[in-house]
Amino acid sequence: MSKINHAIYEIQKIDQMAKQNSWLNRIHPLIKLVLSVYYIVLTVSFHKYDVEGLLGMFIYPVVIFIIGELSLKEALYRMKVVLPLVCIVGVFNPFFDHTVVGQIGGIIVWGGVLSMITLMMKGILTVFASYILIATTSIEGICYALRLLHIPKILVTQILLIYRYITVLLEETKRITQAYALRAPGQKGIAFQAWGPLVGQLLLRSFDRADELYESMCLRGFLGEFPQGKPRQSSKGDMLYFIFWLVILFLIRTYPVFRLIGGAFV
Repeated sequence: MSKINHAIYEIQKIDQMAKQNSWLNRIHPLIKLVLSVYYIVLTVSFHKYDVEGLLGMFIYPVVIFIIGELSLKEALYRMKVVLPLVCIVGVFNPFFDHTVVGQIGGIIVWGGVLSMITLMMKGILTVFASYILIATTSIEGICYALRLLHIPKILVTQILLIYRYITVLLEETKRITQAYALRAPGQKGIAFQAWGPLVGQLLLRSFDRADELYESMCLRGFLGEFPQGKPRQSSKGDMLYFIFWLVILFLIRTYPVFRLIGGAFV
C-alpha cells in the first residue's frame, strides 16, 4: 500500500471509529468538545516543575481508552509523527535552566530537567485528548458543537470542508503519481525536475474539482452553511458524564493525587 493510499485509509478508518454506535460516541458532541478544552486548559496550567501533579492527569485518557475500547497501539501509530515533535519542544530546557530543585540519591536534580519532562507530558496529554475527541466524535458533530458555541459559520464551514475534501486532494495526488509512474517505469519516486510541473498540475486540477464540487453543492441548496438537521438534546447520562469529569479533573488539578496516595502508604 502506497503512502497516499495509506493516508486515505487512515482518514476513513478514523471516520468509521467516530461513527460507531458506542455509548461514548453517542454522548453529545458539545459536552465532549467543552470537556476536551477544559482538560487541555487544566493540563497546561500546571507549574513547570510539577511532575507529580501531571501524573494524575493521565487518569482521564487511560479511563477513556479502557471504557471506550480505543486501541492504544493504533493511537500511538497514528500519532507517531506528532508525539516526537511535541517532545522535542522542551529538549533544550536542561541547557538553559540550571536551578537546583532537589536531590535523588545524592544526584542533583536541575529545574531544566523537570521542566523538560513536564513540557513533554503536557504535549503528550493534550495530543491524546485531541485524539480521543476525534476518535469518538464525527467531524459533523464537532462542527455542530462549534456552531452551538457561536463560532462564526464561515470558520466552521472551512473546517468541515478542509477535513472532508482532503481525501479529494489525496485522490488527485494519487492519480498524478500513478500516471507519472506509468510513464516512467522502473524509476523510484519522482524526478526533481518534474516536481514543479506536477505541483502546478495538481493545483489546476484541484481548482477544477473545487468548482465542480461547489456547483454541485449549490444545486443541492447550499447557502453558506451546512444544515445540521434536528437539534440534538443532551440526556441525563451526558450531563452526569460531564459533571463527573469536571469534578474529577478539578480535584486532580487542585490536589496532588499521587503525592497523597504515596503519603497514605508511608
